[in-house]
Amino acid sequence: MQLNSIAVFCGSKSGANSLYEQHAYALGKIMAERKIVLVYGGGNKGLMGAIANAAMDNGGEVIGVIPKLLLAWEHQHEGITDLRVVEDMHVRKKMIYELCDAAIVLPGGNGTLDELFEMLTWNTLNIHNKKIVLLNSGGFYDHMVEHIKTMSEQGFLYNDWKERLIVCDDPESAIASLV
Repeated sequence: MQLNSIAVFCGSKSGANSLYEQHAYALGKIMAERKIVLVYGGGNKGLMGAIANAAMDNGGEVIGVIPKLLLAWEHQHEGITDLRVVEDMHVRKKMIYELCDAAIVLPGGNGTLDELFEMLTWNTLNIHNKKIVLLNSGGFYDHMVEHIKTMSEQGFLYNDWKERLIVCDDPESAIASLV
């Protein structure tokens, strides 16, 4: 598969563990070095800002998609290649999905989980077949992965969840799992 662009879903905050921001920056750097376009939520704070800054610092291309509602909340990133302001969150997610060849999910909050599970659901429904990688920085997603296993064991998933979600512990293996 030709990998031209990756959607990265992550927090607009940095979180309590400095490893999250280190992994975000490392991922952005790797993407820039490999000429992979970063498609993300358009913010300049937290992990969102770290990955965008890393890509830009290393000569990469960055497309941010931000809804009007979040312009003040996330402080749109003015230093990226292309910032697209859209009407709402639904348009944002749809546009991000359309612009990417695959997705990587870093630590984040409710919005990040919403994006992850919507993409997984769309994948299950064959709306798309893009690979989805969970970057489990410092074990951030360990409990969620266990819960997904429980959902599978209890008969609530239609397919083997491991066919839909790749779990990696570092940025290098996340990229390697996609190429």
